[in-house]
Amino acid sequence: MGVTVFTDEVTGPISAARIFKAILDSHNLLPKLIPDKIKSIQVQGDGGPGSIKQINFADDAPFKFVKHRIEVLDKVNFMCKYTLIEGGIIGDKIEKVVETVKFEASPNGGSICKITSEFHTVGDFQLKEEDVKIGKEMALKTSKVVEAYLLENLNAYA
Repeated sequence: MGVTVFTDEVTGPISAARIFKAILDSHNLLPKLIPDKIKSIQVQGDGGPGSIKQINFADDAPFKFVKHRIEVLDKVNFMCKYTLIEGGIIGDKIEKVVETVKFEASPNGGSICKITSEFHTVGDFQLKEEDVKIGKEMALKTSKVVEAYLLENLNAYA
């Protein structure tokens, strides 16, 4: 087994506290904002560490669903860590994906999102950055939809 790590940093116009609150409510928010991509999100547990979130995608998506286990949820420091444990790219080449997402205040009043993705591969499989390009693009598009919603709805998650 090998581990391939990718890091990314994305800036946005929404404060760290506000965008993090929206992320915590993603199981309600995302199916409303992008119903053509996400059918539903089911939560098993209280939403904290140990809880499982299953994201059920639209029929035309490349994957039917993914399941994440929440490992760490730090509401004070706007950080969460979760593990992709089932569905999506999990299979004979990738055992699991551990993601750490942290929001920090940016000087302009918005936020900086720092993401670390650890891909735990099976055997001697070597993962390349282009292999995860589609997933990164989908995540970026989703974050832009959430940002637009929050900019239009100033009281949401305030």
